[in-house]
Amino acid sequence: MITFTVYGEPVAQGRPRASTINGQVRMYDPAKSKDFKKYVKLVASQHRPPQLIDGPISMKVEIFKPSLKSFSKKKALAAERGELRPLTKPDVDNYVKGVKDALKSVIWKDDSQVVDLHIGKWYSENPRIEITIEEIGGSQK
Repeated sequence: MITFTVYGEPVAQGRPRASTINGQVRMYDPAKSKDFKKYVKLVASQHRPPQLIDGPISMKVEIFKPSLKSFSKKKALAAERGELRPLTKPDVDNYVKGVKDALKSVIWKDDSQVVDLHIGKWYSENPRIEITIEEIGGSQK
């Protein structure tokens, strides 16, 4: 099992951007998404296995967004205890897309290996993403 925490405000995968250079359309990640993926890759590289996982993977991703400044003390306390959960955008899957992209070639060979995925979104005074990765059985194709 591999477990690590990416500290700082979570960043959801942004929509791909396009530009035209010499008549060719080029797609690219928005800067914020690209920078966040680099950061996740850096943190994950400190927990990389001796060799890339090549079998099925179970992944748990817990997203802790910053508590809203508009929260009363009572609301902030409820949010910290997990009683008040974020219903705002971005969606949980947009956070996971960037994380999965960052872990390719660091922890596993391909995103398609993630066959079991559990995602949650909370508020916290300590924004972060907690990631747990576990191999399921042996290698299979």
